Amino acid sequence: MIAGDLFHRQPLRRELRELNYMFGRLTVTKVVIIAGNHDYLKKDSYYRSFQWEENVHMILSPEISCIEFPEYSLAVYGLSYTSREIKEERCKTAFPGKRQACEILLVHGGDENHIPLKKEDLLRLGYDYIALGHVHKPQQISPGKAAYAGALEPIDKNDTGVHGYISGEITERGCKFTFVPAASREYVHLKVRVNKEMTERGLKEEIGKKIREKGEQHIYKIILTGQRDPETEFDTESLNVYGNIVEVVDNTTYAYQFTKLKEQNRENILGQFIESFSGNDEGSLEYQAMCEGVYALMETRKG
Repeated sequence: MIAGDLFHRQPLRRELRELNYMFGRLTVTKVVIIAGNHDYLKKDSYYRSFQWEENVHMILSPEISCIEFPEYSLAVYGLSYTSREIKEERCKTAFPGKRQACEILLVHGGDENHIPLKKEDLLRLGYDYIALGHVHKPQQISPGKAAYAGALEPIDKNDTGVHGYISGEITERGCKFTFVPAASREYVHLKVRVNKEMTERGLKEEIGKKIREKGEQHIYKIILTGQRDPETEFDTESLNVYGNIVEVVDNTTYAYQFTKLKEQNRENILGQFIESFSGNDEGSLEYQAMCEGVYALMETRKG
């Protein structure tokens, strides 16, 4: 069951042919697809006219419709997007029709612009399982009842964490499902702490060490924290040890002894500047502004 946004845009016919070929190689599997808000059914969408393999079924209706699989005593209900947004709560009264012993709801949504959903409304409907799409991170809505599988692979650098699919089984005792990690790599936000003795070469070695520990197959956003020597400037482009860093964010501050500097410069602008920022936490924006200002004033002195 594919709960929408199989593509992040309108699919091309050749892409559907490739996908159909892969689905057709499944010998004991039925596939049910709905269109989401990204691959929605435009009037000229190739989804509308494409001829799928016999084991592939796509729900094209914008209203709740049903596909039955009598051999499995199963009915799958769902709807597809025909526009980028659906603001109506289309599932609130989407009760199953009791057509088969097992009934599943397949729906794409969960925010105010894309089929708003409430947990209590979903569970009140009475489906054996509700397969949800739209949210990229996998998450369980109700044990044995409803879950977002999330994206099979991470979508962008902020789409962190494990990705995969949900495998489940419905028996007379009810529904039981598990999340199966399947993504070949993850986006990882990796914090690296800097100290005032650390050189650029030392930082590069530290980043390489941490990446080796986490896994070289992953893609990284490096976030530098801590304090560095005011004379040290890091060339962030040179820190890409394994070619898998997409961004380096420098949140370090200068390692000045502000109390000592203030006492030594109490009668001039430097001391007064430090005094005006006193009392701010190290992690605050004001503290960072003080660091930058002190650096600028110190550089002016050198000139």
